[in-house]
Amino acid sequence: MLQGKTAWITGASSGIGEATARRLAKEGVNLVLTARREEKLVALAAELEAKYGVAVALEVADVSDRPVMEVVGEKIAERGGVDILINNAGTMPISPILSGRVDEWEQMIDVNIKGVLYAINAVYSGMAERKSGHIVNISSIAARQTYQSAGVYAGTKHAVRAISDTLRKEAIRFGVRVTDIQPGAVATELPDSINHPKIRDAVKANMYAEGSEILQPDDIANAIYYALTQPAYIDVSELHIRPVIQED
Repeated sequence: MLQGKTAWITGASSGIGEATARRLAKEGVNLVLTARREEKLVALAAELEAKYGVAVALEVADVSDRPVMEVVGEKIAERGGVDILINNAGTMPISPILSGRVDEWEQMIDVNIKGVLYAINAVYSGMAERKSGHIVNISSIAARQTYQSAGVYAGTKHAVRAISDTLRKEAIRFGVRVTDIQPGAVATELPDSINHPKIRDAVKANMYAEGSEILQPDDIANAIYYALTQPAYIDVSELHIRPVIQED
């Protein structure tokens, strides 16, 4: 069903992005992979090309850098565009608002909101012209509720959910589908982006301790695959996924 299509995955060098690249390559999907870590991208691309015979294009890019993302969009358009966008890149340097870590607030806004919009902007017009496409935004369980010390992060993910649902309504007439994936705790590098020592240690001890039955990146990759492979008349608008052990 997906064989021969092309998907752009942001934040593809690890975690959910890497797992999704593997899942889609297995189905014969050609890939455009972007992330900041070139070495990891190169290694992943070589593996997927050798194992599955798919074409993999690489672009080292920070999603918060608008000019860079515009260049990536131009290169994608020159190659004929993409059928699928997986907006996965994100960061989570959470802290109490009273701590006043303004630089970290701006980083979350730049990556989690602006980065999502830059990627959408890079491919949406092409999808609309072709009357076909699927945009998948990875938000969070925090798109539906708030947590202490995660107010700004939750705000960015609430924004992604609002952007996703609005885009879905606007994209109907172009035949473009939009899905917002909202994971709970997933075993990724995301907690490593927390710079507040006490908060980072608490998060890791609470949900990310070794042996905890939390979600794995492959679980989210499978959820993305499910959304992508539904019949064309079905739009899986939201998928809210959490491990059984996670109450909130």
